[in-house]
This record gives sequence, structure tokens and C-alpha cells, in this order.
Amino acid sequence: MDPFDRSDRPRWQADAPAPPPATDELQAAHLRTLRQLLLDGRSATATLEHWCTMHALARPARVRALALPGTGTAAPAAVREALHPSAALMLRHRRVQLTCGTRVLSVADNWYLPALLSPAMNTRLDNSDEPFGRVVSPLVFRRMTLHDETFWPPHVDQDGRIVLQMHALLLDPQQRAFSYVVERYRDDVLP
Repeated sequence: MDPFDRSDRPRWQADAPAPPPATDELQAAHLRTLRQLLLDGRSATATLEHWCTMHALARPARVRALALPGTGTAAPAAVREALHPSAALMLRHRRVQLTCGTRVLSVADNWYLPALLSPAMNTRLDNSDEPFGRVVSPLVFRRMTLHDETFWPPHVDQDGRIVLQMHALLLDPQQRAFSYVVERYRDDVLP
């Protein structure tokens, strides 16, 4: 018998699949994919609902915005510079948790110019759990990411175990910035 002939080896050893990637590697790969989808997407809300459907994170995969304390927080200088509020264009702040089923996907701070939205949109934002992106979707806005940062392993702060942070502007069809959002995605967004 040839010493290199391994016909005596059980068949299951010859055909054993490669071990699955380590959990950390798989989670980091999911995070890279989600980041790219958010960068390419027109709306974080639509992207998150698609993500939740793809990974069966909840049924139905509907994102809701649950109000958090801190609404009315003064806008940082970067927000004021980007949105140019004035007496005619008052600035409003909305702080929410975006959830899908029982998962908290992200915590978002959104400063926006209500004068550039319809009265119906402002009413829905004030009186519902609908995410900003869904409410303002009739504006056919464009999302422009200003800055993003990933954290792997997750960064722990008052908003939870954060894996991704994004700063973005929403622009209307006339290219006027009407919203500045800071989104902090929690590790619960990962499947």
C-alpha cells in the first residue's frame, strides 16, 4: 500500500466542509455590508426595513421611531452650519430609538427645519412613531453622508453597544439641506 494512499480514511473526513467563519468575523462582515447599504441607500429607514426583512429580524419588518428624552437639545455648531436656521427657518430636534420588532437598531438625533416640510408631515412627526425618512419620503430627498465610523468590537456608551455611527444631511430636490441626522447603530442591528 502506498503511504500516501488514504483510501482507508473515512469518507466524511475527506468531504468535511470548511469550518464556518468565527462569529466575530461574521458579525464584522455583516457590519461592513450594512454600512455599504446605508451609504448607497436613499433612506436609512428603507434600508433598515430591507435589512430586517433580509435577515428575518422581525415579522413584519417594520421600523418604528420611539421618542426618547432629550428632544429639544441645542444643535451642535456643525448642525447649525449645515442647516442655516434663522427666525424664518426655526430648527427642531427629534431624538428616537429606531426599532424593528423587539430589537433596538439605532438611536438617532435629527435636527430639521419644519418650515421646509408640509404641515401634514410636521403633524405626523409630532404625533406618531413613524421614522423621519418615511414621513418625508414624498419630498424625494437625497441623503448625503458626511461622516461615518465603525466600531468593532462595539463601542459602549449611554446609547448601548454601538457598532456604526453616521452623520448625514437630507437634501430636497432643490438641494436645500432640511435635516441633519446623527445615527448610532447598536449591535442588535446585526443578525
